[in-house]
Amino acid sequence: MSELTLTVMRLGFLAVLWLFVIVAVQVIRSDLFGTRVTQRGSRREAGRQQQAGRQQAQRQQAAPPPQRGQQSGGGRRGRNAPSKLVVTEGTLTGTTVALQGQTVTLGRAHDSTIVLDDDYASSRHARIYPDRDGQWIVEDLGSTNGTYLDRSRLTTPTPIPLGAPIRIGKTVIELRK
Repeated sequence: MSELTLTVMRLGFLAVLWLFVIVAVQVIRSDLFGTRVTQRGSRREAGRQQQAGRQQAQRQQAAPPPQRGQQSGGGRRGRNAPSKLVVTEGTLTGTTVALQGQTVTLGRAHDSTIVLDDDYASSRHARIYPDRDGQWIVEDLGSTNGTYLDRSRLTTPTPIPLGAPIRIGKTVIELRK
């Protein structure tokens, strides 16, 4: 083996070793300090809900009335359709999020809809979104510790029954009317 090849291999090994050390330090730092959880003020949240309600009312006024035999709202939303997402266990117990047709993201990332300060939650852990039929779907986003719907680990996007517990680490969330 030539001297040049041996030197290149040594430098490559040294670069990989330093990369490993840097990644290990970043993981330890994020575990020690975690992510900053900001409390969302109830006034701001109420203001957002009122504004979203006004926007939805404006969209309904602008839309033409449905033809006979057609359903309004693009799906089969009925009286049993969930209207909120409630945290029932964990550090955010009692937190509610109004479901207004938008995707709800769950995780440790600051831009998540529900920011989880949980050692078992990933940055982008899961998302809950409506499908075309008006059902709500939960999807695990490749998290390390998994997302559980009623004690079974999710491997594919799954419809959420009303009141079924969704467990992410120590946090439990339910869809309610």
